[in-house]
Amino acid sequence: MVNFTRNLKCVNFISMVSIIILVISLKLSIVDAYFQPTAWNYAHATFYGDESASETMGGACGYGNLFNNGYGIATAALSTVMFNNGKACGSCYQLRCVNSKWCYSGSPVITITATNLCPPNWYQSSDNGGWCNPPRTHFDLSKPIFMKFAQWTAGIVPVQYRRVTCQRNGGIRFSLSGNNYWLLVFVMNVGGAGDVSEMWVRGSKSGQWLSMSRNWGASFQAFSQLGGQSLCFKIKSGSTTQVLDAYNVAPSYWASGQTYEASVNFH
Repeated sequence: MVNFTRNLKCVNFISMVSIIILVISLKLSIVDAYFQPTAWNYAHATFYGDESASETMGGACGYGNLFNNGYGIATAALSTVMFNNGKACGSCYQLRCVNSKWCYSGSPVITITATNLCPPNWYQSSDNGGWCNPPRTHFDLSKPIFMKFAQWTAGIVPVQYRRVTCQRNGGIRFSLSGNNYWLLVFVMNVGGAGDVSEMWVRGSKSGQWLSMSRNWGASFQAFSQLGGQSLCFKIKSGSTTQVLDAYNVAPSYWASGQTYEASVNFH
């Protein structure tokens, strides 16, 4: 005789186990979607410019005035290997000075955003002036942020560093340039991992997502007639592969030189 009660209990147990596995999988998926800090590694850091940080404005990422666009003095130019042809633009790092008499007591930690490229200097050896030559991992900081963890007279100090989550206020910002047939977009104020690997644009009249190509740094371009259309953007994080849809970012009367803010951001 079949024991229906026992079989029913078995089915209930299996169902409960399946639900638990599903909940755990969902939690892991949510964790994977958020950027997680990396382990500490070793590198070196120098600085460029003076206390005003005026020489850090602009830069290879194309963020323009770093004060107006929310990055301030806490920025760095990355060596060629780290910059990775602009794919590291917007990524955030924590640094602490280590193993040097020039380090401040307690090894204070600073947090910076990658906004520029520190180009190689092939006329100097990588251990004597060519600090950003491949394959070196190197940070060239603004002088004000360098002075927060080491004495500036050191010139160069050994550091520990790690990638961390970028904490941003508000949504992702899109600074538009170009014309009715060519759209160039600088992507700024990106949270989470901070980096952008792929990007798409959709005009209100076309209704289709158009893939954009990286122009340089943190800018992407599309060769299409998008003038007179409101614009939506789709953005993919390079580190988490998370994708965000930013709808109704720019109105149909968008203009070159204007910056528009989305209502979404990475975390």
